[in-house]
Amino acid sequence: MAALAVIARVSASSTPESPPLLFTMAKKYEAQAWLRGGERFPRGAQVVVETRTQRHLLVSGFEATADPAVSFDGSRVVFAGKKKSGDSWQVYEVGVDGEGVRRVTSGKEDCVRPFYLPEGRIVYAKKIEGQFVIEAMSLGVGAATRLTYWPGSSLPTDVLHDGRVLFESAFPSGSGATSELYAVYTDGSGVESYRCDHGRPRSGGRQVSSGDIVFASGRGLGRFTSARAQEVAVAAPRGEYAGDVVEMPSGEWLAAWRSDANKPFQLTRWKPGSSRLQTIAEGNEGDFVQPVIVAARAVPKRHPSGLHDWGYANLLCLNAYTSKLKFAGESIESVRLRTLDGSGADRVLGTARVEKDGSFYLRTPADQPLKIELLDRTGKTLQAEQGWFWLRRGEQRICVGCHAGPETAPENAVPAVLLRSIVPADMTGSPAAASKGGQ
Repeated sequence: MAALAVIARVSASSTPESPPLLFTMAKKYEAQAWLRGGERFPRGAQVVVETRTQRHLLVSGFEATADPAVSFDGSRVVFAGKKKSGDSWQVYEVGVDGEGVRRVTSGKEDCVRPFYLPEGRIVYAKKIEGQFVIEAMSLGVGAATRLTYWPGSSLPTDVLHDGRVLFESAFPSGSGATSELYAVYTDGSGVESYRCDHGRPRSGGRQVSSGDIVFASGRGLGRFTSARAQEVAVAAPRGEYAGDVVEMPSGEWLAAWRSDANKPFQLTRWKPGSSRLQTIAEGNEGDFVQPVIVAARAVPKRHPSGLHDWGYANLLCLNAYTSKLKFAGESIESVRLRTLDGSGADRVLGTARVEKDGSFYLRTPADQPLKIELLDRTGKTLQAEQGWFWLRRGEQRICVGCHAGPETAPENAVPAVLLRSIVPADMTGSPAAASKGGQ
């Protein structure tokens, strides 16, 4: 990668107000390769530090480095690296001055895309049986916690102000061919699509100071705002963005951009509202991606886990009729739960009654893919989830409705299913559940 560093060009527009910048310099960047468990940097990469006066590699002695993320106090960096060409990717930590490199993850599997979490923890993606799953672990001693449990690959893109992990995965969830943005708590509970207006592929999501999520969307940028239940277009210059937008102290945005797929990505600076991008770093034969500024920032909220030491989870739906989908009154008779078995085959776990007010209460297997179908009184499917979700071991989840969206508030009423019984319909496949046949 040294040759690529030589041909790189830097803009002279840096100012004293601009903090040092990290970015990944790659001979080829395949942004969506992770969807199929593939290599995003098939020809190598190196993390580069750029200041007002110089540019140099973050660390030396590595065959490849990528995915830089800066600690909340601005003093440390985690990154994915390979010491030798035949090595797997592993997560390392180093000071921003390039001193004190130490390996964080272990094993033979690729570990990539790390981010800092509060309380000395990190989150990253680990390749298991050809797919990337998300894990969280302490930078000290301790076992990793798996956060994702559906069949497709998942990759972290940011840690949100509220403490959740923003990540990208396939749509339909865990099984499709295009990327979508999701959020999950750091114990793997509460997984949800960030918005339900699924359409163009969305990737590289980052949260800016306003709380909005900015991401690559089609041939431009999109954003999620708290006031809207769907994507809002960003009036940025057209082209292909690699996501990972960085908001500078000046209010300007840094982004990797190219005019079309035949050109390399270059790092650009853009002032929201402007019609032009300013190139700040580019190379003749490579992609410049994953910009990160070296600066302190607020620590996200800590998420204390509410999981219990159970071998199952509970799911309460308050009203399946509360949905962006349209169902005739009292048309929903029952709910069917599906999963994937150890061989990857789709199988039915069972069915349960849906009350007239649309409520149902299920006990489900934990830490495995799940999918819900709503049935009418003849057993015909009214609506089925396109993708998968999961519930963590000991999770108790309450949904307002089916595909209701995060902006929907529940009615102030006790659901009829709990007035009838506080015992959930058992879908875990246990002998007791089989003898009862559900509720």
